[in-house]
Amino acid sequence: MAEQSGLSERLQAIRAQVEENLQKIADSKSIYEYRKSVFDGKVGLIGSLMREMGKIPKEEKAEFGKRVNEIKNWAQEEFEKKNSVLKELEMKKRYEAEKIDITMPAKMRAHGNLHPVTQVTNQLIDIFAGLGFDIYEGTEIEKDYYNFTALNTPQDHPARDMQDTFYLSPEFLLRTQTSAGQIHVMEEKKPPIKIISPGKVFRSDDDATHSPMFTQMEGLVVDEGITLGDLKGMLDEIVQKIFGEGTTTRLRPSYFPFTEPSVEVDVSCFQCGGCGCSLCKGTGWIEILGAGVVNNKVLEGCGIDTEKYSGFAFGVGLERIAMLKYGYNNIKLLFESDLRVLSQIDD
Repeated sequence: MAEQSGLSERLQAIRAQVEENLQKIADSKSIYEYRKSVFDGKVGLIGSLMREMGKIPKEEKAEFGKRVNEIKNWAQEEFEKKNSVLKELEMKKRYEAEKIDITMPAKMRAHGNLHPVTQVTNQLIDIFAGLGFDIYEGTEIEKDYYNFTALNTPQDHPARDMQDTFYLSPEFLLRTQTSAGQIHVMEEKKPPIKIISPGKVFRSDDDATHSPMFTQMEGLVVDEGITLGDLKGMLDEIVQKIFGEGTTTRLRPSYFPFTEPSVEVDVSCFQCGGCGCSLCKGTGWIEILGAGVVNNKVLEGCGIDTEKYSGFAFGVGLERIAMLKYGYNNIKLLFESDLRVLSQIDD
């Protein structure tokens, strides 16, 4: 009985000590550390009681174990209650510290702007709309017929090798040029026709000046008496609006299956005025687009009378225009979404 009386006193003392210490604890980290000092099997206030089981007479072991388990269960409940209260208080403090008053004015308001390619696209659309052009937006997934065959590029034509194509099936592909829009328009509308067709195109090409995906704008004019001279006059007007007064163009012979004759179009260097600099590589000229008089086979394939009508077409890469106009030396800068780069351009 003396053992039981001594145990009662010890348990009461432990209970009083645990209650007192729990009241002093102010954070969940401290309660975690204090828990170890109470329940540890070797040195804990309650945990070490079970090590004394071997010293207890056999007939008193059951009662001893029962009373030790009772205080252990009591202590665990007290720890859980205290821990729950502390966690809630800590969460409130955290919410208070992280609270943001969304009605407060910002210290600095960054001003956004359109992507350089979007800016160039909008500028060109405005220019061509002012000249009476309609806008046609085709689909990025196109039939092989419209992308190649109807543009005088049959299956065995070597021009197909000029444009490494992403085929989705033998019939469908990701368009390599917005020129496919020419055919759709000429099939649905009779001359006179004046359209531009901006949009994304896709080719298997990747280096500092080429990207597997880029933006192209195709232009088409079909009417009576259209000549290469009309193309030259229109291009001179366009480049002056884009690159500044005094800018001129020159035409160099080239080859495209859907135009005859075909030309590469150079613009006089707007940085050095044609004297020669690093931008134009000392030549005074910069290549900007391909163009030509629409091939009669293309017109006839769309049911247009080539005895009465003729036309010209051109295609320009808008990333190239953006790179030239804004001084980018790598096309990837236009696709990496680096605001330090993109935010510098706001025409």
